[in-house]
Amino acid sequence: MRKILAVRLSWRDVLLGLIFLAPPPVKKVLLRLCCRAEIAPTARIGWFSAVVGRGVVLGEFSRVAPFTLIRCGGHVALDGYAEVSSFVLVYGAGSFFLGRHSYVGPQSLINADEDVRIGNLSALGPRCMVFTHGSFLPCTEGYPVRLAGVTLGDRTWVAAGVFVHPGVRIGDDVFVNSCAVVSQDIPGGYVAEGAPARALHPLARLKRQMTPARVDEVVRRVLERFATTELRRELGLEVEADGPVMYFRLRWRRYAIVHVRATVAPNAPALGDLGRRARMIVVSNGSDPRIPPVRSGLIVVDLRAMRTPVPRDPIHARLVEFMRRYYGIHLEYDAPAEASSADRTGGLDDVDELEARRNMSLLSE
Repeated sequence: MRKILAVRLSWRDVLLGLIFLAPPPVKKVLLRLCCRAEIAPTARIGWFSAVVGRGVVLGEFSRVAPFTLIRCGGHVALDGYAEVSSFVLVYGAGSFFLGRHSYVGPQSLINADEDVRIGNLSALGPRCMVFTHGSFLPCTEGYPVRLAGVTLGDRTWVAAGVFVHPGVRIGDDVFVNSCAVVSQDIPGGYVAEGAPARALHPLARLKRQMTPARVDEVVRRVLERFATTELRRELGLEVEADGPVMYFRLRWRRYAIVHVRATVAPNAPALGDLGRRARMIVVSNGSDPRIPPVRSGLIVVDLRAMRTPVPRDPIHARLVEFMRRYYGIHLEYDAPAEASSADRTGGLDDVDELEARRNMSLLSE
């Protein structure tokens, strides 16, 4: 006699599977219909990923990367510019909240049987583990059980491979070093490490006093590194440097990346003249009255206001992602304007599409 095994699936399990297999645009439709989700038009859910909860909120420019599962019995909320990387698993009966400009690194595991809250501009590095439920041996035999939520404050950086126990609260402005085991609260403003992790010294010791000249030097090094790793190594482009200006050509288009420093050199080239010869990306940490208005077609990365236009040009998109990923420079986007014909032919509307094509651009030449 053939035995038939009946598998009981909840509606959330079925919905999880449907969303997981659906194309990215259809995922948003399913979430709005089945979870009454509030999803910003610029939010993204990657291929073979799913988000399911009693309520789902995905803020502007938030992102769930491919191959990630988030299944919570409570609410799921990603604030603006928040990102959950690939191969992340978030599960449990509680809720999961990820703050603005915050990040969960690849291969992390978050048990959300109780609420897990991560503040603004905070990050979990790769392969971190956060648990709100700790037990295996039977409590009826006297073994301990811990069931409590976890909270990370604002501007908190939990480095790679950290284990966070149930009930832990990590304050604002904290750095937890790699491979630490956090089993007790960590007050705000400290560096912590060890097993168990303990606060060692104030976080302020790690920071330098930044003068305008030092900021100029830091931005110069960032742009030099971008030219070396992204332009020369990744794209194979020839970059010509002329003081604060870098020239290069991608396919048929000539580019100029200009660094506008806090103190303008008296012999600096006229930006308007540069813009007539190339598509110009201005990286500014100063105030230069010679910068033409935005309507002239410039792409301005304003490091004082931490703002830039929505990345549509492929080089601009690479630069914004490079600064965020490697140097912690988190920019917000201006209101999107109508793309010009040059943008529509040469730019990309989505950073995901840029990543997919990053090694294809040269092959098409």
